[in-house]
Amino acid sequence: MTTVVKRSARAILLDGYQLVLIKRTKPGRDPYWVTVGGGVEADDESIEAALRREVFEELGGTVGRAQLVRLITDDLDDGIGIQHIFVARLVSMDLTARTGTEFGKPERGGYEVVQVPFTAAAVGELNLMPPQLAQFIADNTGAILSVLDTPVRNP
Repeated sequence: MTTVVKRSARAILLDGYQLVLIKRTKPGRDPYWVTVGGGVEADDESIEAALRREVFEELGGTVGRAQLVRLITDDLDDGIGIQHIFVARLVSMDLTARTGTEFGKPERGGYEVVQVPFTAAAVGELNLMPPQLAQFIADNTGAILSVLDTPVRNP
């Protein structure tokens, strides 16, 4: 059995029909883009709670309903990491309210919030990490929108 040593929660986050991403710039490396999210912490109530915390830390934002749509497994030196990929709509964003520790560490590079059209072509033009998430988004834009637009039903 393989040990899970790291969990993260990430959001395919839409603001209307724009995908909200973080453009990362680091010295000596080409720019790349990531979805909003990060590590699950011990005091997070759930993986979805970690996602909501990360959205607030990175965007000063809140999201509506979040739907888990994919898992990505990363092979790490001491076990595996699991990225829990959610789809959600951005409800609010106030970049002046960002609180993530990374913003106070200039040596970690830049974290620019960007919005791109939610199309396979637009996503395909970016160096979106991880590549398997970029491919999933490009292959499933219609399905992702349908998940967001499907009302929640009570059993």
